[in-house]
Amino acid sequence: MAIPQVSGGNVKLAAVVELGTTSIRMVIGQIDETGHFLVLDNLQQAVAIGKDTFTKGLIEQETIEECVQALRSFRNALREYGITDIGVVKAIATSAVREATNLDAFLDRIFMATGLNVEVIDEADAGYFTYMAVQPAIEKEPTLKDSNVLVVDVGGGSTEVLMLSQGLVKTTGSYRLGSLRLKKSLEEQRAPLSRLRQIMQSYIEQTMEMLKQQIPANEQMNLVALGGDMRFAASQLQPDWNKKSLVKITVSALSKMTDEIVKYSTDDLVRIYHLAYPEAETLAPALLTFVHLAKALGLKNIFAANLTMRDGVLADMAGGHGFWCKDFKKQIIASAMQIGRKFNYDEPRAKQVADLAEQLFHALQEEHRLGPRHEVILNVAALLHDIGQLVSNRSHHKHSMYLIMNSDIFGMSRRDIMYAALIARYHRRATPRPVHEYYNTLNREERVMLTKLAAILRIADALARGASKVKRTLRISLESRQLTIAVDEVSDLTLEEHALRQKREMFEQVYGMKVKLEG
Repeated sequence: MAIPQVSGGNVKLAAVVELGTTSIRMVIGQIDETGHFLVLDNLQQAVAIGKDTFTKGLIEQETIEECVQALRSFRNALREYGITDIGVVKAIATSAVREATNLDAFLDRIFMATGLNVEVIDEADAGYFTYMAVQPAIEKEPTLKDSNVLVVDVGGGSTEVLMLSQGLVKTTGSYRLGSLRLKKSLEEQRAPLSRLRQIMQSYIEQTMEMLKQQIPANEQMNLVALGGDMRFAASQLQPDWNKKSLVKITVSALSKMTDEIVKYSTDDLVRIYHLAYPEAETLAPALLTFVHLAKALGLKNIFAANLTMRDGVLADMAGGHGFWCKDFKKQIIASAMQIGRKFNYDEPRAKQVADLAEQLFHALQEEHRLGPRHEVILNVAALLHDIGQLVSNRSHHKHSMYLIMNSDIFGMSRRDIMYAALIARYHRRATPRPVHEYYNTLNREERVMLTKLAAILRIADALARGASKVKRTLRISLESRQLTIAVDEVSDLTLEEHALRQKREMFEQVYGMKVKLEG
């Protein structure tokens, strides 16, 4: 098989497999030494995972074996490209697998039969990969680059939403409004075709009300629509679309097309538009969702994109830095600061503590041996460690933990949010104990990581006891099991020394070194 070449010297091949609601898809890409990638091939095989999950609660054995056969055929395709190392193949699964009661048995069977270790992604992962896929396209579109953009992906099982303002992520959300999920709910009601539109609109409007609550009032939004159903509609309405960039379609044209599609049964859509049956099933619910959203936002145009979550995963693999690269860290921190403002935190002091924690983290690299991911988690914990004061100053560290635990921070999984919450909880008072809530669910590796970071946060919090509006630069040295910290351009460290005497015990126990403060 002839493989096109990417410009540049060294290149590598990689692939992303997605076990979706109505089909299993794979994209094969070629990545050059600069991190740019070229899509070489897209493969797809219809498998009705979502049909099982959304109607029966589990994936039936027959469907599991269909998945195995599809993935084995994909492995053959990978071999034709010369890809034999399973390490360059990332497999993900979305809501249809995530919600199945036999999830573990399903994943075990896939691994035993194909060698693929499928990662079931959560809403935070989906938001991240969606961002990685669409951000380059948005940057190239003058109308969108510096505006408010709502990116919406109507999938078979859920609708993923990403809101950007001048390139920064403002909020993300996941709603249980999926085109196939909706279709199956309608079939259970056995409603006549003439009433399907009315019922679908009722379901969609309920979700739209929740979604609109996330959109700032009186702010103009642009809408970027993702998903196979919108790609199909855009191709019908703009036949000359090259699919290499975003395409603008009018809401009126999309609405007119949707009015026609809703009239037809699934069998009719297969015959008229030459669609595969799974694609025909989801077309009307998905397009109705986009039309309703566009009208609710008062839009005349929608941008459609030939982009998928798989493109975002491939972009992430090409970058080689994952969630914790420098540019994406800015997005996570911006999201955390939005939460801090929501709870009326002392922003200058929070930034001061986070900056001091980061300086300590880098100086102690050889001691804690943690990576960029942990640096971001520490940064988030430092920014939000005092937000519990809005509830009560008494035991505010515990209130901070619960507030962080129940917040959505873009780009962070629920597990990483829990780590940040626990680190914030231990910035004062009692040290971690096995009986403490949430801490008692961690394994040894997690407990060690958490105590290392919490100990750093305690020192940073003590060093920020003075003026918080002036950036402080630390000179840190490690010698003879002593950490010596000098604060530049600060002569009076009385407050800091007093706080350090209260907070250094945990650090000295964890790192096995004394802490000394110098002016």
